[in-house]
Amino acid sequence: MCRWLAYSGTPVLLETILYKPQHSLIDQSLHSRMGVETTNGDGFGVGWFGPEMRTPAIVREIGPAWSNRNLREIAGHVRSSLFFAHIRASTGSPVQQTNCHPFRHGRWMWMHNGAIAEFPRLRRDLALAVDPRLFPDMEGSTDSEMMFYLALTLGLEDDPPAAVARMAGLVEEIGHEHHVEYPLQMTVAVTDGGRLWAFRYSSQQDSRSLFYSSAVESLRALHPDLPFLREASDDTRLIVSEPLGDLPGVWNKVPESSYGVVQPDGDAMYPFTPQPV
Repeated sequence: MCRWLAYSGTPVLLETILYKPQHSLIDQSLHSRMGVETTNGDGFGVGWFGPEMRTPAIVREIGPAWSNRNLREIAGHVRSSLFFAHIRASTGSPVQQTNCHPFRHGRWMWMHNGAIAEFPRLRRDLALAVDPRLFPDMEGSTDSEMMFYLALTLGLEDDPPAAVARMAGLVEEIGHEHHVEYPLQMTVAVTDGGRLWAFRYSSQQDSRSLFYSSAVESLRALHPDLPFLREASDDTRLIVSEPLGDLPGVWNKVPESSYGVVQPDGDAMYPFTPQPV
């Protein structure tokens, strides 16, 4: 399994979020507390939007995040108001650059923690459900990228929550056809550069951990001594696989079988249920 974070809000240097917190994503790459594996060293990736960027920039490497000098250099010089970061622990697919997250298609960016159970058995049937026009764009061999392209096939660009629900429904349907009892385990983040969606779901109703940060206005009252909070806009949000520190009142668990959206006109949380295709 993997660890990831998604940031939306006041433009910040990536290092502010990736390196400086007490239990930063870089620290989690060696010392994860809530992941299936303590160490997440099978590659990493960051993707970000800039003020004049029509598509996100993506940097992915196969080595561990904790020792990568290029990531440290980028993080100290790139400032963004919306970015993803992901550290990978492979569930069986090869350690190669095209299997590292986040994945990109046009303006859309996607990352995932979890697995499709018995993916090698299900892979052919799932691949045949991908739109033939999209299939040539698939570069890797992971279940995560397959989920992304299935969601794109099923309408991600028009209605992300509905498309992800149909993708989850299709994975479960095909899984059950192959006698897989619990086909899907996922926490997913997806963005079009303006809005950010995060999903937490598993067929077994025992999903991997996912948290979102409290409203900045509330955090300022709780922790008036933190400089970052004085500069952050009220709509700044973080969504993370596990908390970046132990400060009280900062982190809230995303409920089981639910999804949230971070958007300019206000955040919202909704129940999530897979839908038939």
